[in-house]
Formats: sequence, C-alpha cells, structure tokens
Amino acid sequence: MPVLDFKKEMKELFNPSAKEASLVEVLPLQFLMIDGEGDPNTSEQFNDSVGALYSLSYTLKFALKKEPEPIEYSVAPLQGLWWMDDMSQFSMESKAGWKWTLMIMQPPQVTPAALERAIAEAFKKKGLETIRQVRLETYHEGLAAQIMHLGPYEAEPPTIQKLHQYIHAQGYQLRGKHHEIYLSDPKRTAAEKMKTIIRQPVGK
Repeated sequence: MPVLDFKKEMKELFNPSAKEASLVEVLPLQFLMIDGEGDPNTSEQFNDSVGALYSLSYTLKFALKKEPEPIEYSVAPLQGLWWMDDMSQFSMESKAGWKWTLMIMQPPQVTPAALERAIAEAFKKKGLETIRQVRLETYHEGLAAQIMHLGPYEAEPPTIQKLHQYIHAQGYQLRGKHHEIYLSDPKRTAAEKMKTIIRQPVGK
C-alpha cells in the first residue's frame, strides 16, 4: 500500500525557498484544530494541546489503515496560527497576549464520525481532557506569501520582516493571522538546523 506524504504531494506548500519569499495559493484543507492563548514557552495549555493533536492524529492514522478501503499516510507537520485582537501590537518579543490555533492537516477520509471515535479511544488511553476540545474544520487560507526560516524560533524576526517587505513590494497588504508550519522536531533537531515555514495571507 503506497504511503501518502502531504509534504511530497503538496511541495509548493511545504518547500519554499529560504532565500526569498514567494506567493502561493492555498486551497481549502482539512485540519484537526484546537484553540488557546498565552506564551507557548510557558503555557501548560499549549503543551497539552500539542499532545492532544498528535494523539488524535495517530489514532486516526491507525484507524484508517484498518478500514475496508484502507489508506496509509504520514502524519502531517504541526502548524500554528498566531494573532492578537489588535495585530498592531503583535510582537515576537512579548507573547503573553498571543492567541493561537494549533492544527494538523488530515486526509479527506477523516470524518466527524471518525474523529468522534478517535476522541473516545484517545481519551480512554490518555485521560487528557484537552483531547475533547479538538475539532475537525476546513481552513481556506487563499493567497499567501511564505518563506523558509532556518534556525531557532527566537531568531525568526528578520525572516518575518523580509516576508512582510516582500508582500508590500508586490503591492499586497497583510491580512489574517501569522502562520507557521513546523517541519522540525525541536527535541530531535539542533536549533541552528530547525526548519519553519513562515506564511502570511495577503490581500489587495
């Protein structure tokens, strides 16, 4: 059975250049999502939310492998939408007021009924209340600019500034939420080798 790998199937979304930004049209995609707020470096809610998303993603992966029409796929990377009610105050230096939605992309075969079964199974194993807060939702980002950031999360500001400068140079304005896609596991990857896609929706 061939293994579906989202990163290979959607190269334009997961392999941008680290040297220069580019525009990409992001079509509607399905995600497991969970919301929260506060500094991700100190928030217990953030850590529990990451755990809940991965627990459910792997539960669904193994369940779909056993279906009458099975599919096998690699669990997609963790993604995060980040914002504040007043985006003019959004800053990498002060994260206490940040709001966020963490999400992991899912194949079309994941249905609300499948998620309901996965939540029951995962909660029985883990007992993590956060698991019950995860939802299945389609997210349509539309036109966006993106760039690959190489290095630790704390060193992102110059990359973000470069992305924003590119957006304005192309005649667009920032819209929506700051978006990051985490291609590296910080527990297994040296900080200087970390890869993070920085994406920003744009509009006229």
